Amino acid sequence: MRWVCVAAVNGLMAVIAGAFGAHILASRLDAKLLGAFETGAQYQMYHAIALLGVAWMVTERPGRLTAAAGYCMLAGIVLFSGSLYGLTLLGWTWLGPVTPLGGVLLMTGWLLLAVAALRLPFRASEDARTGIKTQS
Repeated sequence: MRWVCVAAVNGLMAVIAGAFGAHILASRLDAKLLGAFETGAQYQMYHAIALLGVAWMVTERPGRLTAAAGYCMLAGIVLFSGSLYGLTLLGWTWLGPVTPLGGVLLMTGWLLLAVAALRLPFRASEDARTGIKTQS
């Protein structure tokens, strides 16, 4: 997966959602619904940035754990932020139970990323200054 692209698209969508919330929804939603929408946009942005970390980890510590962390975060964004957007914009109250599931996936993504950082060896790389192969 092209994690930088996935991160960038999610970051763009989070900025659009934030602007939409601030400029369009602020006068149309009550404070509770607006807060829920803003939470969705904030968590989408936080995890778009986290996906940039996944993109880096995929190059430095490739492996199944790193990829699983990215997929959990992506699914978590869709379920957590997406359910909050659906609840606030469309009134789909049936999405309420989906939000915590998305949150669990986001937490799982962070946990997997931490475990991957601890368990997998860094890829051998060449020191740019000396030309000597090093273990990072």
